[in-house]
Amino acid sequence: MLKPLILSPRVWGLSLFLLGGGVGLWVGRLSALGSQGSPSSFPVTFTATHIESPAPQGVSPLPLDNPNFMAQAVAQVGESVVRIDTVTLAPDLDRSPFQHWFGRPQQPDSIDRGSGSGLLLGREGRIITNAHVVEGADGVEVALRDGQIVAGTVVGLDRVTDIAAIQIAAGNWSTPPLGRSVAVVPGQWAIAIGNPLGLDNTVTAGIISAVGRSSSQVGIPDKRVTFIQTDAAINPGNSGGPLLNDRGEVIGINTAIRSDAQGLGFAIPIEKALAIAEQLFTTGKVEHPFMGIQMVNLTPELRQKLQNDATLRLKLHQDNGVLVVRVLAESPAAVAGLQSGDLIETVGGVAVATTGEVQAQVEASVVGEPLTLVIRRSNQAQTLTVIPQAVSGEPSLD
Repeated sequence: MLKPLILSPRVWGLSLFLLGGGVGLWVGRLSALGSQGSPSSFPVTFTATHIESPAPQGVSPLPLDNPNFMAQAVAQVGESVVRIDTVTLAPDLDRSPFQHWFGRPQQPDSIDRGSGSGLLLGREGRIITNAHVVEGADGVEVALRDGQIVAGTVVGLDRVTDIAAIQIAAGNWSTPPLGRSVAVVPGQWAIAIGNPLGLDNTVTAGIISAVGRSSSQVGIPDKRVTFIQTDAAINPGNSGGPLLNDRGEVIGINTAIRSDAQGLGFAIPIEKALAIAEQLFTTGKVEHPFMGIQMVNLTPELRQKLQNDATLRLKLHQDNGVLVVRVLAESPAAVAGLQSGDLIETVGGVAVATTGEVQAQVEASVVGEPLTLVIRRSNQAQTLTVIPQAVSGEPSLD
């Protein structure tokens, strides 16, 4: 027969103290969770195992079998991330046409090898990467996630946006989920996948640290892109790989890092990358609208310096704006009557305050169709009509 367990008053007191403390901890935890609050349009419910919040409309939430949402996001896109291997032949410049008759045997051309990343878009075998990954290459191979190595053909590249299109044979390739970069805001999660430094299928994570970075801010003013900025580590070899959001959707193509900064990487918005790639796959080239001007952002300091230069004979009546400093001869801007010293106020009916905004409006215009500019000259507003021309390659002016 079992004897009843009899606790001394001291043990009972200690037990009740611990029980009360435990209850206090649980109540405190629940109160802390409740005090965080949530927007009324996104009600949050929590159970004993996890906290759930509904996904934005039209977006399928990731499964919750794996508590690591980043691993789930990567799993959705991993098979679409490929390695781009390039071979470039560098001819032996010391070779003589008589070497096979006289002197030492001919030496083979030297071979330069490069590597980058790419995003395989689906069954048709289309791949997006960066132009600088494949530019000048004599041969391209594509390494797939399952270890296959297949031949690739560079269909076209666009230096202005740093986008290139590669074609491989059609197959049962998976299609990555695509997101919308226009919905991205600073502070959201960012996940980069690529093959940096020859280390295949490397995943790094951070946040979106800024959006809408102009090419001049990034340090590559000859490009026509507004970039997504992230602190997810992007190293040599990541170029051309995807940038994901926390749902595993591709929101950008990683393209650039600044050598003078740590923890800053940049990606081309996916909408821009896809639009350029579509033109490359269709026609093999991209034609960009071109006006033929060079601009600077006017500041009070710059205005003072320019007006103190007697050779310019420039009279500026405001401290800010977009100042035209050069007009290319016989360009669309010159034909329209644009002059150095003009301040651009609107392009295509859209008010502009920076050179990046002017560039974006010109890029969005249509080659051969009138584009209206409102400029200020000698403190007088004037309306000019420019007919943008097409330019391929890498123009130095807008």
